[in-house]
Amino acid sequence: MRAGAGPGRGGAFALILFENVAYLADDARREEAFRMLRERTGLSPAGILAAPRAALQEIARNGILAEDRVDRLREIAAIAVEEFGGDLAEVVRRAPKEAAKALRKFPSIGEPGAQKILLFTRRVPVLALESNGLRALLRLGFGREEKGYSASYRSAQAAAQAELPADFGVLIEAHQLLRHHGQELCKRAVPICERCPVTKECWWFRENGG
Repeated sequence: MRAGAGPGRGGAFALILFENVAYLADDARREEAFRMLRERTGLSPAGILAAPRAALQEIARNGILAEDRVDRLREIAAIAVEEFGGDLAEVVRRAPKEAAKALRKFPSIGEPGAQKILLFTRRVPVLALESNGLRALLRLGFGREEKGYSASYRSAQAAAQAELPADFGVLIEAHQLLRHHGQELCKRAVPICERCPVTKECWWFRENGG
């Protein structure tokens, strides 16, 4: 998400909803879907479970596969109630490994997603990455691209985090900037190297474009 966008510091449950509210939507449509969800449900598990299916469908149509998203939102709310009493504030206060394990019970939340939640809720100062940010780091020469995504992720994360302070504000900004750079310039298929401000530092550019 962009700086100042999305759920911000709205808590772990809000962050999980933001990731799931609209499938394959761009940032603007995802933020609109999240705004509508907040207005109609209060972003509470009870509010989501009580919301008419038609209302959730209207929200989810900001992306594709709206029916699937409605089921997903209700599943998230049900997990929150059944597993955690409807409140995830206590979950993110657990020891980092235990908190991450609990968060991974939710749909679409793997290790990177759990780390992002713990970063954005300011519980664990870790450089959480998503696919666009990871790609940008690997091309800049941070870590190594391994056969598996998880190994590549950990390699790039460790290399980049070694050069950053354990400061929540800095790490959140790094996450956002790397994500934006990967989305807008360091694209997967056709990176726009001619507009990139860091080509002099880029291993991928030297090997492929320079």
